[in-house]
Amino acid sequence: MTLTRRPTVLLVAALFLVIGAAFLTQLIPYRQIIDSNRQVESARAELAALEMENALLQADVAALETPEEIERLAREKLGYARPGETAYVVLDPPGAGQAVAREDPEPMAPERTWVEKIWDFVSGGDVGS
Repeated sequence: MTLTRRPTVLLVAALFLVIGAAFLTQLIPYRQIIDSNRQVESARAELAALEMENALLQADVAALETPEEIERLAREKLGYARPGETAYVVLDPPGAGQAVAREDPEPMAPERTWVEKIWDFVSGGDVGS
């Protein structure tokens, strides 16, 4: 009875090995695809932020071409005054700008179970972390 059963056990073990190897050979490319998609999303978000910043800078450049903006900046940044005007400079008392920086401790992430870690590995959830 063990002779007839042994080929069946070997066949089932070989089948599991083939299925496991097929799964593992497809797992790595799947994780790379997930990582590539995250990089594309990150690049798109960065591009949108840079385009927004570029639009703000273009608006600043356009505003600097007006005499009113040039005069406002000269008064504000350089303390210029027109003839006949009196310019006053108000200084903060010493030590008024120094604030005590208090750092809040970061909350500890809960420990994940081994099942959650394996699922994160399979689904690519650990790639972005």
